[in-house]
Amino acid sequence: MLGFRDPVADAIGLLRPRTVIGPSLRAAGEWALRFEPFMHVRIGGLVRGTCWLTLEGHEPVPLREGDTFMLGNPPPYVLAGTLDASPRPAEPVWAGAEDGFVRIGPESEEDLYLCVGHIAFDDRNAALLTDLLPPLVIVRVADPHGRRLAQLIDLLATEVGMAAAGGPLVQNHLAQILLVHMLRAHAGQTDRPTGWLSALNEDGIGAALRAVHADVAHSWSLKELAEISHMSRSAFAQAFKSHVGVPPLEYLIQWRMSLARDALTRDTLSISELARATGYLSESAFSTAFRRVVGSSPAQFRNQARQSPRSAANGS
Repeated sequence: MLGFRDPVADAIGLLRPRTVIGPSLRAAGEWALRFEPFMHVRIGGLVRGTCWLTLEGHEPVPLREGDTFMLGNPPPYVLAGTLDASPRPAEPVWAGAEDGFVRIGPESEEDLYLCVGHIAFDDRNAALLTDLLPPLVIVRVADPHGRRLAQLIDLLATEVGMAAAGGPLVQNHLAQILLVHMLRAHAGQTDRPTGWLSALNEDGIGAALRAVHADVAHSWSLKELAEISHMSRSAFAQAFKSHVGVPPLEYLIQWRMSLARDALTRDTLSISELARATGYLSESAFSTAFRRVVGSSPAQFRNQARQSPRSAANGS
């Protein structure tokens, strides 16, 4: 059975996250660093001080002590101590990190401490999350989730600054916990997120999503899902599409195919076993659905995955 617990846990598990923490930034005086575009997600927070974050094409945003931010497939951006400073490329500065820190200006005058991490995902399913995120999400320390996130950033910064046994493992888990809390905060913000993130705070739609994820092999009908949500079929279908962006049964197919891509990449099930595990009565019905969504047959997809070194690394 391929079902799990809930949409957030399932999506993150399927994405096979790989986390790189740091280096952290400690700075003083006038400074500005320009970062080039990167794939997937970067998470960070201010342990101490204030700075500006400016995404290309957007107005500068102030960050204050305790604030956390998440960047999703962002354009180039600048972090700066002052808007008057001329940005320099961040890459050579980051390459000069020592003991997990990049330092700008006199150490005795440092008034900023920024902790950051980069989370990369399996490219085949990364869109499950990255397509739902705006380029920038900010959670202020005064927001409902803000204090908890600030504490996580503080814990992460402490781990980066000490050479303790198991440090990388702790950092990896803290970064993923931080990601989940950032997603929760984003889902609860006034500007509504899209996709399944939008449905997490809706009792009826959320219940239907959890049911689908708990038993993906079940032959779900619109009537069953509407009953779980305590709505009529028409009201449920309209509400689901409004929040998630696609009709309920189309979401079910898309999720099944995401699970199928992952299983085929890791070569854990035969195609007939995978058909049954994803709710199809026959291998041919499964293959037809897979080809419609993915663009190739399950066998072709599996063969391509076997030949890809990147797939082997991501699926291990």
